[in-house]
Amino acid sequence: MNRDRANTSPRLAALDGLRLIAALAVAVFHLSVSWRLDGQSPPAYYLPDLAPIAAYGFLGVELFFLISGFVIGMSSWRRSLGEFFVSRVSRLYPAYWVCILITVAVVAILPVTGGVPISGVPEARDIAVNMTMLQEPLGIPAVDTVYWTLFVELRFYLLFAALVAFGLTYRRTVIFCVTWMIVAVIGPTLDSRIVNILAIPEYAPYFIAGIAMFLINRFGRSPLLFAIIGFSWLVSINRVEQRVGTINPGFEVPTWPGIAIVTLCYLVVLAVALGWTDRIRWSWLTTAGALTYPFYLLHQRIGYGLIRHAQERTSLPVWALLLGAITVVLGLAWLVHRFVERPLSRWLRTMLRRAIADVRRVSAAEAAAAGPAGQAGLAGSTGLAGAEGSARAGAEGSARAGAPAATRAGHSEGLPERPAGVSPTPRQPSQSTLQNASH
Repeated sequence: MNRDRANTSPRLAALDGLRLIAALAVAVFHLSVSWRLDGQSPPAYYLPDLAPIAAYGFLGVELFFLISGFVIGMSSWRRSLGEFFVSRVSRLYPAYWVCILITVAVVAILPVTGGVPISGVPEARDIAVNMTMLQEPLGIPAVDTVYWTLFVELRFYLLFAALVAFGLTYRRTVIFCVTWMIVAVIGPTLDSRIVNILAIPEYAPYFIAGIAMFLINRFGRSPLLFAIIGFSWLVSINRVEQRVGTINPGFEVPTWPGIAIVTLCYLVVLAVALGWTDRIRWSWLTTAGALTYPFYLLHQRIGYGLIRHAQERTSLPVWALLLGAITVVLGLAWLVHRFVERPLSRWLRTMLRRAIADVRRVSAAEAAAAGPAGQAGLAGSTGLAGAEGSARAGAEGSARAGAPAATRAGHSEGLPERPAGVSPTPRQPSQSTLQNASH
């Protein structure tokens, strides 16, 4: 470890591009492999050349999880638990709520039955429960089957929030990664449902590797971090073999291309962490990254409806229908992001911050009314204010250890940037830097 990079760094645009690639890969898989276009014929009947390649598109989810570990570490560093909560809720829910309503409307207008993993118009109760994003643990059918990844993300956020509550530091984050990996590997052998739900053994290696790559990006190379990434990759390979075995597109799907794709995902994200892609600063990648989430939420059921009904009414080739459906959904995702997600996210952030401020105000009033004993108890609490104190203590500790304690500006997408040409040589902080860090 050799430095803590400052918050004036250039946005990691390469991660935005990788997220779009992951979303498109998943969409191509769903729209060309995971259903029967006419209700009966396998995808290879219509797309004999594309189907064997598109069958591996489901691994875009693994790339999503790698990037998520990287981005959550980056966007949460030096934040309090309250700030982490506001950031995640305002990022996930606004687009999700709108996309549920759009999906329900489209499947009602363009119904598709036969040869699809999900059909029918959801009931009002199911829609309401889906709005919480907790339909899976509550045993309610999802409006769209792609939502399963959201519950995986929520469990990751829950684990990471516990770390944020103590205050993010390099040491604590490394211990968190190592401990989580041990539990994720051993957990399935314990036959404990609770451990398996919380530890997310199927996908934990990707989140853990992403966090370790973020630490490399922020603090510099370390043999320990490379070891964490390498071990995560080894565990991922075993998981990929199991995942490929569950794919049943109507033709044989070899395992080795899946292993090669996941390995490539690790290498590409690691290249971003090492700064090898810093010169990639195309502005359109920022927009592409913003469209990824609503596009992912909308693509499957809406794509099924568009392709099935267009195929029944036109003589266009299937590849053109597939391309057209993806283009339409991308346009719809842009509309959601531009006119709904952005303003609704701002409003939700404001409301949540006010709510947290009210909690702090009432807590402070209660402590004052309780006298010195109550004030001491409040100061020692592990709530939102306590989380902020832990974060400040961690920053001061980093400064005393000789590492600059400058923070990185959080972006609503969680993808801040870092300066090009920063020397990898350890630098001693100036006195003003230490004073700023203590503040």
